[in-house]
Amino acid sequence: MLTGVAALAGLTLVLASLLVLANRTLYVAEDPRIDLVEDMLPHVNCGACGFPGCRPFAEALVAGEAAPGKCTVGSEAERAYIADFLGVDVGSEEKRVARLACAGGSNVARNHARYDGLPSCRAAAQVAGGGKGCFWGCLGLADCEAACDFDAIRMDAHELPVVDEEACTACGDCVDACPKDLFSLRPVSRRVWVACSSLLAGDEMLEDCQVGCTACGRCAMDAPESVRMQGNLPLVDPARRPNRDAIQRCPTGAIVWLDPEVGPVKGPAATKIIRKGALHDAPT
Repeated sequence: MLTGVAALAGLTLVLASLLVLANRTLYVAEDPRIDLVEDMLPHVNCGACGFPGCRPFAEALVAGEAAPGKCTVGSEAERAYIADFLGVDVGSEEKRVARLACAGGSNVARNHARYDGLPSCRAAAQVAGGGKGCFWGCLGLADCEAACDFDAIRMDAHELPVVDEEACTACGDCVDACPKDLFSLRPVSRRVWVACSSLLAGDEMLEDCQVGCTACGRCAMDAPESVRMQGNLPLVDPARRPNRDAIQRCPTGAIVWLDPEVGPVKGPAATKIIRKGALHDAPT
């Protein structure tokens, strides 16, 4: 028995010695500036910079593989401070925010069936698409709100998500959470937005949603340099910044101007929505 104990002790000593040797041989000294730069970052680990967290971003900054300006969550003063500390240019990166491609709240969009189950969009979507008349529309069960760790999404009175531009970090959690793929991350300066994802058109569209795109093409006619029709939906050229001409004649308000203060603004030709309560469900 003593022989076994001695053998085990000897093996332990040999392995410990090998670990010490490996540590001395393979050890790579870490630049102490990484800890300092990490302390200067917001510590929200949102991923808006393109890195999985503030620590990897700090490592990239010190290595010269990224510019401080890629952190769109921190303040301008914080980015300038990091750039001054590292002796590099701040760089620039436009802030991105989550945008919802649907305006079909309960007061303007019908249901064909009433879902009664786990209060989750993803669960509801597994049951005949969720029961909403517009198959592509928001189900309003707040998976996106629950997924957002930054309190940047709230549900309005008509069960539709509203994104707070200031609080949004473009982490992408709402994009992953939505089973209808209605969220996407866009530069905050892109103010002309198509708030519809339906592939239907005309009266067939309006039967289920009063604010859906009817594919009339007026937005593309009024702003041909920046908007074109792709299938039954307008496509805004990401390389251009169209003005409000594109929204002026939209009959349903499916294409809007996203005002940072008041939210979505419809053109003067859009039908006014006065209903506050839920739109009656279609008969089954």
